Amino acid sequence: MQGMYQQESFSSAFKRGFQRMPLIIRTIIAINVIVFIFQAVFGNIQVGGFSLNHYINYYLAFNPSLGTAITQPWRFVTYMFLHGGGFHLLFNMLWLWWMGRSVEEAVGPRTFAVLYFGAGIGGALFQIIFSALLGANLVIGASGAVYGIMVAFAYMYPRAPIMLIFLPPIEARFVVAGLILFSVLFLGAGDGVAHMVHLGGAGVGYLLIKAHYGGHDLSKYVRPIERLWTESPKKKEKKSRPKNKKMYSVSDVEIVEETDQTELDAILEKISKSGYDGLTAEEKRKLFELSKRN
Repeated sequence: MQGMYQQESFSSAFKRGFQRMPLIIRTIIAINVIVFIFQAVFGNIQVGGFSLNHYINYYLAFNPSLGTAITQPWRFVTYMFLHGGGFHLLFNMLWLWWMGRSVEEAVGPRTFAVLYFGAGIGGALFQIIFSALLGANLVIGASGAVYGIMVAFAYMYPRAPIMLIFLPPIEARFVVAGLILFSVLFLGAGDGVAHMVHLGGAGVGYLLIKAHYGGHDLSKYVRPIERLWTESPKKKEKKSRPKNKKMYSVSDVEIVEETDQTELDAILEKISKSGYDGLTAEEKRKLFELSKRN
């Protein structure tokens, strides 16, 4: 009975901890782990003279050949959920958790999703551009997307201390800069690591997080996709009332303090009259500041 109680207690604690993860991070980690376990358990099954893992990588890994990239665009996303081994998966997910949690809590799940997948896709595009010099090998792993999130974290919290094994606390900006420099130094080293994907992901991550704090609403790229899953056919058939064309949607904003409501209402009222571009820099900053509060 005692052993059963301890097992139930551990399961309950694990479930609570997992549910407390930010939405996008826990979804990404869950999919990556499920795919990895599936490959580990069933990957060696032989089908037509080849293992199942061979087919998974052949059809889902990213192929930097321009022709393949154009005709098989799903590879820009699916390659991020494949990993070459347990440590490859572990380190990517740990970096995503360590640095990504604060980023997603600050910018919201939709914007975080754009940062993550935008960096991953950007890294793949860089690999296409430089494949003539670096080779056109298949690419797997979430490293490009994770590098984009790490750059976003360093941009937002440059002086946050990062604890590394056997080293004193190092500021995030120096840790991330060191990892990027490492990838630069090992470009073309033939070590089987797609360093150009890392650099491309880091560069796109920087551009996206800078655009976010410059007032660009990244979450708007997710909403059309989200509506495909959340809108029922009946809702689509209903006629919606006319909307102000200048009205700007801020669905990522969550307000929990009543004292902020008046100020938010004033900003939204101004948006409805003159559009988002009519806000001053200070009003845009305040709007995003309110969206980050839990």
